[in-house]
Amino acid sequence: MPNPPKNTICLWYDRDAEAAARFYAATFPDSSVDAVHRAPSDFPSGKKGDVLTVEFTVIGIPCIGINGGPTFKQTEAFSFQVATVDQAETDRYWNAIVGNGGEESACGWCKDRWGLSWQITPIALTRAVMGADPAAAKRAFDAMMPMKKIDVAAIEAAVRG
Repeated sequence: MPNPPKNTICLWYDRDAEAAARFYAATFPDSSVDAVHRAPSDFPSGKKGDVLTVEFTVIGIPCIGINGGPTFKQTEAFSFQVATVDQAETDRYWNAIVGNGGEESACGWCKDRWGLSWQITPIALTRAVMGADPAAAKRAFDAMMPMKKIDVAAIEAAVRG
């Protein structure tokens, strides 16, 4: 058995860690389900043989999903931020998450059906808001504020003034 990564993100799921990991692996590049571990005995939220943890990778980031039961829920305090190169990639990831039982939020944020938050962030938005021109940054930021899914063309138009 190889040594585990030094730093791994551990995500708590009620009972669907494997389904979530498989969805991420099917949706994002450089993502995979690496191992599924079953409980060696009964535990508070499951029985011997149930999936206890899932090792998976999301866009190159090692993660462990734990089926810990309903005690803890996901919050917006943690999110994956995915940098997208254009509107097509933004749409693809946004639509996959929202269209698979997720929900839209504001300013490029959405939640998957397991409650995990995602920021689908076009690189054009990041460059505009962090750019050297304060007036263009303000226009881009103001254009973003009412958006749910980010509209790259609208951000680029705001930058131009």
